[in-house]
Amino acid sequence: MGLACLAVSAVGCASAAVAPPRTVSPSAAGPTPLPAPVTAATPGGAPTCSTLSALSSWSLSRLAAQLVVVPVDETDVGSVAPSVAAGAGGVILYGSAAPADLGPQLQALAAQAGGGLAPVVMSDEEGGSIQRMANLIGALPWPATMSATMSPTAVYRLAEQTAEAMLANGVEMDLAPVLDLAAGPGPDATHIDGPRSFGLSPFTTTDYGLEFADGLEGGGVIPVVKHFPGEGSASANTDDGPATTPALVTLEKADLLPFEAAIDTGIPAVMVGDATVPGLSQGPASLSPAVITGLLRQQLGFTGLVLTDSLSADAISDLGISVPEASVEAVAAGADMVLYDTADPNTTFQQVVAQLAAAVSDGQIPSATLDAAVEQVLAVKKVNLCP
Repeated sequence: MGLACLAVSAVGCASAAVAPPRTVSPSAAGPTPLPAPVTAATPGGAPTCSTLSALSSWSLSRLAAQLVVVPVDETDVGSVAPSVAAGAGGVILYGSAAPADLGPQLQALAAQAGGGLAPVVMSDEEGGSIQRMANLIGALPWPATMSATMSPTAVYRLAEQTAEAMLANGVEMDLAPVLDLAAGPGPDATHIDGPRSFGLSPFTTTDYGLEFADGLEGGGVIPVVKHFPGEGSASANTDDGPATTPALVTLEKADLLPFEAAIDTGIPAVMVGDATVPGLSQGPASLSPAVITGLLRQQLGFTGLVLTDSLSADAISDLGISVPEASVEAVAAGADMVLYDTADPNTTFQQVVAQLAAAVSDGQIPSATLDAAVEQVLAVKKVNLCP
């Protein structure tokens, strides 16, 4: 079975293959109304609509834009209005002290979204020093502290309260919990996790991590488990350079277990890390078909949203791979949304969209793969294109 078939989630390969070809729109800048859904006649003559049929009338640039998550400082969210107007699928907040009026500012930003299709707004609210808006939602303990001092039920309630506060301030997705197995120092250039992890035990991490994830969902926020397939014992922090995890046969004995449990319970989203996995990938996991399509989708049966870790991390840039190039590799590998952090987010957004669209146009990325990714993004936003 080819990559185009493997990447299709909600529709079969036969239906995906008949989607008509699309062209790259001249520009990804400026709002574009969403096209009317395409309907097809059933054998009885009644028109039907599906997400796939609706997407068939979208330009490649419009489709590609939905896969891109644009970074923005939480004190200046309006600065990414051009990308949101051009159809960016997501916005990720950076910073450490969110403004009191963050919610109204995010509402104003969403109002500028192309075709009225607002981006999903996400943040890192893990606990400890990994929080963007603690001043608005309250400080969380490090995950290691949670597992050492709290019951799983108490962690659920804390995460639920956190999610309710996030949602009240316009943030719909939490890039947490970390399901890596780690202990000791960090996060630093050598250790990606340290206290960001619930511990070294896969059973403790599963219990506490899934309670945290369930609490977020209970409060109305989408949890994202990370960093698949487990970076707790990676050779370095991928933010600071190339890193390698233990071999896959080793990960399967412990590090992979919390992710398997999360998938079995229906976790809606997974972030794939940037470390290389010996015995599975030749480079960063976030760019690897063997990791995303092979292990995550096929072997473990995950059917939800797949996000990359930052594609501007040194683990990727030190290999001479630009963010647009990495985005093409990631989507071809099976990722649904790509993340990055650059000095000029709007320009990078345009470059990524253009390169993704060109990659589909020239056959480097099958059109069915792009459609399947957009379907995942729309599903997590609970967007229905059919009236």
